[in-house]
Amino acid sequence: MPAALAATPHSGPASAASAPIRVLIADDSAVVRGLVARWLAEAGFEVVATASNGRIALDALTRHDPDVVLLDIDMPELDGTQALPLMLARVPGLQIVMMSTLTQRNADISLKCLALGAVDYLPKPESGRGVTTSDAFRSDLIERVRLFGGKRTRRASSIPTSLGATPLAAPAARAATPIVLRQKPRTTVAPRCLLIGASTGGPRAVGDVLEKIGAATLRSVPVLIVQHMPPVFTAVFAEHLGARVGLPAAEAKADERLQAGRIYVAPGGRHMGLARGEPVIRLDDGPVVNFCRPAVDVMFFDAAAVFGAATLSVVLTGMGADGTAGARALVEAGGTLLAQDEATSTVWGMPGSIAKAGLAHGVLPLPEIGPALKAHLMGQGR
Repeated sequence: MPAALAATPHSGPASAASAPIRVLIADDSAVVRGLVARWLAEAGFEVVATASNGRIALDALTRHDPDVVLLDIDMPELDGTQALPLMLARVPGLQIVMMSTLTQRNADISLKCLALGAVDYLPKPESGRGVTTSDAFRSDLIERVRLFGGKRTRRASSIPTSLGATPLAAPAARAATPIVLRQKPRTTVAPRCLLIGASTGGPRAVGDVLEKIGAATLRSVPVLIVQHMPPVFTAVFAEHLGARVGLPAAEAKADERLQAGRIYVAPGGRHMGLARGEPVIRLDDGPVVNFCRPAVDVMFFDAAAVFGAATLSVVLTGMGADGTAGARALVEAGGTLLAQDEATSTVWGMPGSIAKAGLAHGVLPLPEIGPALKAHLMGQGR
């Protein structure tokens, strides 16, 4: 198939308030390009160009000024991993979503692309027929374009970092409800576990937090992570974390006993919780919770029952509200809970829901979360 660039006629209607989100699609499959362009046009977006390889997509950037680029990993001449840094060098801050089929190799590459500056990844069905018939792929695609397409005009806000009960006035342009930080727990109980929940934007954020805590401090507790990811990706994510932090890290296994200094990642497609009594991993294939499996709420509810006031938790960037109900159980049991602030979150859905519910003891920018958790683990936050 010859390389091709098309300035496409597909475009959705602009609203009276703003122009439609502009999208560039780079994929070597003509079937995928055509389907995705049609879906996005029907959803009201403007597909400004399609390209069959990364070099053509790179050339299209300055001519078509897209808000979002959908970038396939496997393409001829210049693949997605090679095109990504060149695109970001040409247009700093460009919102690039990687697309790839669900293989261990592509999961590894996708996570490396996130570290290089891609904002998200989107698992793609393996066949053209799979792309055609997958409602989940279509809805996830549209959701990501809508989310990241507004980033150019997004106005970030900052939130004080105090652990006290300081009232917070949200920016008038974004919210009407003031945020109140929860009073710091009055406890001398040392943390017996570190719980982390994250979704969109989470892979980079989780790694940053753990790296700033450091292996020496993390050896004092088991670390349990629920990151919204599909199967295959979670195993590779655990490997990346282990290599970055220097601790054993793997997908959690059913009936595995918790050990300090180990990182347990919930397997994609399965809930991860804790059994009562001697803390051991509990996995199940139950119904989705908050449209998610694994769900942060499942882990939080179990940890509240097993560890009570000895829980130390954080909710990082992510779409939706997963973790809010479980966070209430954690803080009512006496545990300590932090949330990432809006300015540094890729999506302030999950941490924002917790902050607005008044459940967070601190709402911190990402660079401050690791040091704050380290202080708690070392006894300085008690």
